[in-house]
Amino acid sequence: MTGRAEHGTRTPGRLDPLLTGITTEAISAAGGFAGGVYLRSGTPGLLRLAVLSGLPGPLFRPWWRLHVDRRFPVADAFRLGVQVVLPDATETMRRYPQFAAGLPFQFGSLYVPVVGGSTTYGVLTILRPSASDATEVLPDRDRMAQLAEDLGQALWKLEQDGEPDIAWDGEPLCVRPPATQPPAGRIGRFTWDPATDVVTADGRLHALLGVAPGRSTDTPQALANAVAAADSHQILTALRETAAGRPPPLPLPVHAPDGSLRLLELWTPQDMAVTPGPCTVRGLVLDPDIASAADGAADLLPEGVFCLDRLGLIVYANEQAARLLGRPRTRLLGRPLGEEVPWLERSAYEDHLREALLSLEPVHFHVVRPLRFTEDPPPEFHGGGDWLAVSVYPGPDILTCTIVPANRVADPAPELVPPAEGPSADGVPPLDGAAAKVTPMAPLYRPIVLAIALTEAVTARQVSAVVMQELLPAFGGGRLAIYLLQDRHLYLAWESGFPQGFLAPFEGVGLDARLPGVETLTSGRPLFFESMQQLATAYPGVPLDATEGSRAFLPLIASGRPVGSCILGFDRPRGFSTEERTVLTALAGLIAHAMEKAQRYDTEAALARGLQQALLPRRLSAHPRVETVGRYLPGTQGMDVGGDWYDVVESGDGLALVIGDVQGHGVQAAATMGQLRSAVRAFALGDRPPDEVMSGTNHLLIDLDPGLFASCCYIRLDPLTGLAKVARAGHPPPILRLPDGRTHVLEIPGGVVLGVDPHAHYPVTELQLDPGAILALYTDGLVETPGVDIDEGITALRVALARAGSPAGRPGGRSLAGVADRLTAKARHVADRPDDIALLLATRRPQPDRDR
Repeated sequence: MTGRAEHGTRTPGRLDPLLTGITTEAISAAGGFAGGVYLRSGTPGLLRLAVLSGLPGPLFRPWWRLHVDRRFPVADAFRLGVQVVLPDATETMRRYPQFAAGLPFQFGSLYVPVVGGSTTYGVLTILRPSASDATEVLPDRDRMAQLAEDLGQALWKLEQDGEPDIAWDGEPLCVRPPATQPPAGRIGRFTWDPATDVVTADGRLHALLGVAPGRSTDTPQALANAVAAADSHQILTALRETAAGRPPPLPLPVHAPDGSLRLLELWTPQDMAVTPGPCTVRGLVLDPDIASAADGAADLLPEGVFCLDRLGLIVYANEQAARLLGRPRTRLLGRPLGEEVPWLERSAYEDHLREALLSLEPVHFHVVRPLRFTEDPPPEFHGGGDWLAVSVYPGPDILTCTIVPANRVADPAPELVPPAEGPSADGVPPLDGAAAKVTPMAPLYRPIVLAIALTEAVTARQVSAVVMQELLPAFGGGRLAIYLLQDRHLYLAWESGFPQGFLAPFEGVGLDARLPGVETLTSGRPLFFESMQQLATAYPGVPLDATEGSRAFLPLIASGRPVGSCILGFDRPRGFSTEERTVLTALAGLIAHAMEKAQRYDTEAALARGLQQALLPRRLSAHPRVETVGRYLPGTQGMDVGGDWYDVVESGDGLALVIGDVQGHGVQAAATMGQLRSAVRAFALGDRPPDEVMSGTNHLLIDLDPGLFASCCYIRLDPLTGLAKVARAGHPPPILRLPDGRTHVLEIPGGVVLGVDPHAHYPVTELQLDPGAILALYTDGLVETPGVDIDEGITALRVALARAGSPAGRPGGRSLAGVADRLTAKARHVADRPDDIALLLATRRPQPDRDR
């Protein structure tokens, strides 16, 4: 993997060493065993993994890309600009069940946004052993925060120096984490300065290479010849690439003149990352010394022993392991396990390896080794298989694995056994030649993650978005269309990736139309077409959106009831294995149930919205000396109606300003809000004192016993004198903007929320509202952000009110409605708003005689 960008949006020579250096420092600083950096990509709303240190990249491919609106820790850290601390698996499952379902192992993790200037570039993340509680990882978080800040400033400086937008659109760079102990075997180091073309080697390297006195290694060519003459061209190419800022992601396996393995690792110093011109190259040559006495002793063991580094590279194997794995030892060493032994890396076993890498606990499992296989394309397994018992013992730098023959166990699950066929026609002997290249299907955890994600999606649009984010990346699809059934016709609910207007002619087609999207629903059978030509042959005359590609049409059927159909499009022709067809069919059932639930939600939501609109005031009571403005924004997560309300009520010769918030969302919260609003209005119309209004409403809510509580702020204002009497019940404090522009948060004493304590007391506080001043009442949805203290949100609202300008009638003033719109503008553009918002503003007009 080179990790190079596909769209030319970055400069590898300057960006790669910077990212890898920061990641290495962060792993050491936070006591982690793996880490990485996510960066923005060229696709809006998509993050890509730029660097992965300490884990094999292919094994974690499902996490290479993430949408910023996903409920994942990386996405939250980027979108919200907050640090996410997950000390253990329990906290991860509580806060991020989708993430935990994909990696259900015992580990902790930290996520810190990378910000430079006013730009959020990405997220620095570290995986570490589980901690007993969050306080244990706080020092590590602080050290990571400093490194993330340093990285953000460096990226910002790159942009200021004329670099294009910092983005990542390629595969991640997979690098080795810092070693916790010196590597085994003999090791020598060197430095190459491209400016002078001089190589400086230490004495240990000369001893390792057996350089005779008077023989020089001070040039790249001389060094390459001494390390591995047969591989000198590969070494020189790697040196030049590293000097250009593109070091090889894995150590290069080369062979000494006697055929023994040597590993060559190259890198550039971090402080050279942003300097112009070729970088100084540093390297080490490692001789694992596989002919040592210890290795000879290991060859006498009855079980096979092999070792992997944290990137999945085989760094040791004894003779028994080589025999059981079916590869010569010289071919295994220095190679990724998945390339040389693909049947051990099939998707059914990948979770075992992930568990060992992440939980750092021993893992034991059984595998089946194919008896025969061929190298000729297409590669295939032949015959049955022998069972092997594998144990993995993870260490900080090396995973030690044992492999032994196992007694025959019960018949394995079909997906674990290679296809049974007769002996190969060309007589290939058992375990001779290259293992079959297995292309794993979409990760098996996808149905679990999709199911969890669908439980959080409540509207048809949210369900469709989840399908697009989870299903398409899993199978490599590029196009999606979801149709829903209504009155025996199919209507488009969601589309992505199709040419503009292509699907328009199919809108509202009846169930008698001969179209694959219709027939998959009426027959209940999924339809798979491995090429567009195959689709055109099956349905002559049907318009096609592309000349190349493949398509899958899935019926959406829930509990025997037709819901709609789902179309997946792929840009290239491809086959669909039995496993993939089974998984896709099962996922279609999950989608159908989610869509059916969404349709029921839409009905309930329409009822709740209607109820809420009926309960909110159509107009506010007016007074010649007082102007009031209210705003309400429903939440956009889950049921988008809640219990927030505001009101202005005539109270004797004054006005009552009211704002409240009932816990929860949905029909019950809206109904409870209506009952409380009616009670407060009744008390206000009777001109009862604020404390009696609060106490009476509190008793009413306790008597109703809806299982909900509510906060409220009640102000009785005298329009002529400006005297206001305030009572609070667990509600955020009002904010007062004085005529001169100064603002204050009114820390008014209050009582507990309504509906909890029948003996609660609500003290009354007096304040003065001068002409031209603005009084702001609001609910917590306007000032709360996940992971941020509410006091910071209140302060931000106070500052916004100060900048919003004076009401109309004053020089340069803004209307009170304009002020309200300005205060809620940011919230209106939040696509994923977890809570509803209510805002009530009031101001006193100057006396008419003062204007003459």
